[in-house]
Amino acid sequence: MTLADPGLARPNAPLPNRYGAMCTEVYDLDKPPGSLPDVPFWIDRLAGTGGPVLEAGVGTGRLLVPLLEAGFQVEGFDRSADMLAVCAGHCAARGLSPALRQARFQDFAYDRSFAAILVPVGTFNLIDDFGEALGVLRRFFDHLAPGGRLMIDLLPPGFLANERPDIRTWTTPSGDLLRIEGRAMDIDLVRQRRVTHDRYERWREGRLVESELEVMAFRIWGLKEFEMALAMAGFVQISVGADHQSGKRPGRSSRILNFEALRPA
Repeated sequence: MTLADPGLARPNAPLPNRYGAMCTEVYDLDKPPGSLPDVPFWIDRLAGTGGPVLEAGVGTGRLLVPLLEAGFQVEGFDRSADMLAVCAGHCAARGLSPALRQARFQDFAYDRSFAAILVPVGTFNLIDDFGEALGVLRRFFDHLAPGGRLMIDLLPPGFLANERPDIRTWTTPSGDLLRIEGRAMDIDLVRQRRVTHDRYERWREGRLVESELEVMAFRIWGLKEFEMALAMAGFVQISVGADHQSGKRPGRSSRILNFEALRPA
């Protein structure tokens, strides 16, 4: 169902999933390091990992920082320079110095393998092209050591058809009011793709002083579809849970799907 023309082909339309300066500022206010309830889940799942861990799409370090503080050997990459700058600042403030680099999912490359690769909070859904997503899964496979684990959180299928606007506000330490208004602009049920326009605004003393438009594009996966995609990429022992709760199976009310798979030893 198309709600409006997303305008992605227009020359002045922003690139999708850019995560610019205002988007990064809001993300960091909303999700400072260690604030989300999935942190204990990841610490528990990574316990006993005997080697380096790669976080793909590290963002502002909201998960990377607590994992480093828990003693894990973690590094990460992200497409957004703004996100990486904030992440590096959080790490430096805590005396942490992980390896961070700017790269996309589609072309990241390391000259060593990892014991685990993790992609939390639906970040993988931002790869909105089916073929590119399959290529990224194979790239993950190639970057894992034999017996290494891939752990990916995916948004549930119900997210695809959600037409409700997202309107929220935050107050910065300096007193500015930051506002986001996100609206679904294109919902393609056949391609399982959703595009939203997120307008970020900065208000100061009742005046709008800055604004940004972020175009966000997502591809939503079916549960069995993603299991088959992982198998096509070479993974085995594929399992799926829900909502970062040990032993919980996915159901109609699940808010996040937690996949785990192994590269054969």
